[in-house]
Amino acid sequence: MPAAPPAAVTWPPPTDAVAAARLIESFAQLGTAPRRFAGTAQGQALLACLGGNAPYLAEAVCKEPAYFLKNQAAGPDAAITGILAQLHRLPPDLPRAELSRRLRIAKRQAALSIALADLGGAWPLTRITEALSDLAEAALRASLRHLLRELVTRGLMRLPSPATPEDGCGLVAFALGKLGARELNYSSDIDLVLLYDGQSPAYRSEAQPIMARLARDLVTLLSHRDEHGYVFRVDLRLRPDPASTPPAVALATALSYYESHGRTWERAAWSKARPIGGDLALGARFLAAIRPFIWRAHLDFAAIGDIHDMKRRIDAGQDHALPGFDVKLGRGGIREIEFIVQTLSLVWGGQEPALRLPATLKALPALARAGHLPDAAARELAADYRELRRVEHRLQMIDDRQTHELPASAAGLAAFAVFLDQPDFARSFPKLLTRVHEHFNAFFDAGAAPEQQYRIDPGTEGAPPPAFAAHLRDLGFTEIRHIGERLRDWLSGAVPALRADRARRLLDGILPALLAALGGQPEPDRAFARFDTLISRQVAGVQLLSLFQRNGALLDRLAAVLGAAPALAEHLAQDAQALEALLAPTARFAAPKPLLRRTLRDAATLEDSVTLTRRFVRREEFHLSVATLEGRLDADEAGRLRSHLAEAALAALLPRVIADHQARHGRVRGAAFAIVALGKAGSAEMLAGSDLDLMLIYDHAPMATAPVPYFVRLAHAFTAALTAQGPEGPLYKVDMRLRPSGAQGPVAVSRAAFRRYHAETSQTWERLALTRARVLAATPGFAGIVATEIATALARPAPAATIRADTVAMREKINAEIKPAGPFDVKYRPGGMIEVAFIAEALQLIHGPADHALFRANTAAALRALEQAGHLPPAEAQALVAADRLWRTVQGINRITGLAEADAKPPPAMLAPLLRASGAADLAALVAAMAKAGETVRDCFERHLIVGDNE
Repeated sequence: MPAAPPAAVTWPPPTDAVAAARLIESFAQLGTAPRRFAGTAQGQALLACLGGNAPYLAEAVCKEPAYFLKNQAAGPDAAITGILAQLHRLPPDLPRAELSRRLRIAKRQAALSIALADLGGAWPLTRITEALSDLAEAALRASLRHLLRELVTRGLMRLPSPATPEDGCGLVAFALGKLGARELNYSSDIDLVLLYDGQSPAYRSEAQPIMARLARDLVTLLSHRDEHGYVFRVDLRLRPDPASTPPAVALATALSYYESHGRTWERAAWSKARPIGGDLALGARFLAAIRPFIWRAHLDFAAIGDIHDMKRRIDAGQDHALPGFDVKLGRGGIREIEFIVQTLSLVWGGQEPALRLPATLKALPALARAGHLPDAAARELAADYRELRRVEHRLQMIDDRQTHELPASAAGLAAFAVFLDQPDFARSFPKLLTRVHEHFNAFFDAGAAPEQQYRIDPGTEGAPPPAFAAHLRDLGFTEIRHIGERLRDWLSGAVPALRADRARRLLDGILPALLAALGGQPEPDRAFARFDTLISRQVAGVQLLSLFQRNGALLDRLAAVLGAAPALAEHLAQDAQALEALLAPTARFAAPKPLLRRTLRDAATLEDSVTLTRRFVRREEFHLSVATLEGRLDADEAGRLRSHLAEAALAALLPRVIADHQARHGRVRGAAFAIVALGKAGSAEMLAGSDLDLMLIYDHAPMATAPVPYFVRLAHAFTAALTAQGPEGPLYKVDMRLRPSGAQGPVAVSRAAFRRYHAETSQTWERLALTRARVLAATPGFAGIVATEIATALARPAPAATIRADTVAMREKINAEIKPAGPFDVKYRPGGMIEVAFIAEALQLIHGPADHALFRANTAAALRALEQAGHLPPAEAQALVAADRLWRTVQGINRITGLAEADAKPPPAMLAPLLRASGAADLAALVAAMAKAGETVRDCFERHLIVGDNE
């Protein structure tokens, strides 16, 4: 006798005792095994549950007694595995009627097993929905194989393999919605989009009528109800422009539609899409092609408003009382949780691929981990989502109807609570709905417009109304009339970005917070003018203003940047998407190389690569500058990250430049090429706006004549890529005067010439510069070779007195030619940045030939190594490291804010980040600290390089 369910399983009690008894009696009459099962306590409880609550399941038990008992003996996992295996083995040449029968029986058996696993608590929600989805996918594939094989038999298609007709068929079936996410509910439609490649050689004649017929046959095969029931209802309305397109759509038509007309709800639908039948490789290529449509490269906060509007339209027709409540569409229902998840995924998924998770219960914790949803909210929404789906499944089990509505009567609602085995359902379920809806409101209504105390009429002229003018003065503005005129222009739509009604409504909502944020800056009028420039240069404003509306803190951070850093404000005006840097101030900076590789993945030409790299570098530079301005990055970390960014850019462009060069000029056997950085790029101390001091070294297989012109042209091509002008100038400014022979030598030098030059000819100033050399990019295997050549060149000994005398002479020459521009010229002042570098570089050349470990490209690292080796007293080394850091801190902030080096008293907006970065209490304390650091460095310079170490 088949085993009864374990005693631990408790089945929900029946709501209809008569129907329950009738099923027990009917089942007992179906044979000996059914009678023995119906005689057990657990068997009676199970049959009473089905008979007294769910007529559809009771009928399935009577139609499938043997399968029912087998399921109880083997368990649902084995039962579903067996059904799926049978569907996969269905031959494509099976007669249509027999295929239809087998599909429907499989569906009925699987539905029974899944319902029992649900009712008995054997499976969690994810296992239930995945099993339903696997069933639908297997049924669809079997149906498509059959229909494609039939088209081959009729001579309408030619396919490579009759046994697997889907291979190379030029047709793909996409699952969208809950099937795409593998979250199918118990009695769900399956949302499909059928696309075909009209140019595929599989079609013997025009593809469109063939595929339209196949689509209609597929719907009939799966959806038609007969004596065996149906398989799945099919919905094809998510295809492009369903009112005017056939049920199967040409691939080119779909691509054109999504590129030009796709809407937010369609992006949401396709965010869950996956190819499940037909030519899966074709489906993968299509998804790759529309990836930019689904996952926007930039943050898309306008999507929040679009999806909220959709939900409002749904709510308009809803009755929110519990009897008859729609658990899918009603307030606090399933759809509200799904909208939160889908919206956040669309907003952030373009930049964070880890958030492209179609399944709701997988996406919620991922969004929490990424910091876009509070942990507690994500956990609560996940728990409530599981309960809502459990209620949905119980409703659909009763009569296998695609319903989401609770019973409309009090008696029906009480009976349903019994089926749920939840006596307090009428009290607890409204609390759940309220909780979900509060989360929904907290997300979608964040940033809603507050009541404005002061307004300005866009149709008036002259000064703003007295009350509003007084408010502006209270905020700190002085140019009241000008601000009033600009606000009128904004609110009247005179600015292109604000011509749309929606944009002006958004502006109206954020205006109080915007003015308060700008007014809080040390120079409010200047900050307002920069925001005016920003908004006036935009072509469209909905996206930008939606971003402000959804992120109240963003306005304060934006205002701080506008107030303190004109160059950053200008960058924002040219590229408003750079505001993303202000959205996640606590985010860690990701490694730039893999990010840039992904950015360049679709670049077709070298010019595209240069443009995309320049844009990427500019945006990352902005991120770094903002973080430095706000005190989130110190000078050491900012220099390291900025140098890594330059390294990523050079490493990404070098192979593309070489490939383009080879296409134009051919290949050279054994060609090798390296980009060596000196200066601050080499020492990983780059500042905002730093040049790249570069040296280009090449090598090749032994040849009678060295192909110097070939490599010189390659060097010119590479520097041209770096210096090509874009909207904000070149990718980098390049200085190559530190190469062998300086400006008089070739732009690229061979490895042999480099070795020979530094062994015989190089001067002290060139070897000082070489202490900072670092290979940033090279052809495979060449970086280590060049690094060895650099180490060999540095290790060449020279008299200490010569090195000291030459270094001092260089400093004196600089003193004679360049005078400090003012108190904040930390590079050229006595004891400034140049003298710190000279101390580290000269001492490395003096002591390094005997101890190669002293050669460190980074200044602070070199000073610490000299201290550990006993060549610098600890107190001096620490003082020099601190001075170096102070100089780079001051110069870094100066570069970002545009602070003039000659200004004895910086403007308040620029002084604040300078004090924060340096740790000084006020300007006087900063000036005193700089004076002390300069004296310390100057004293060390004289002691070690002018007087010497008595060695």
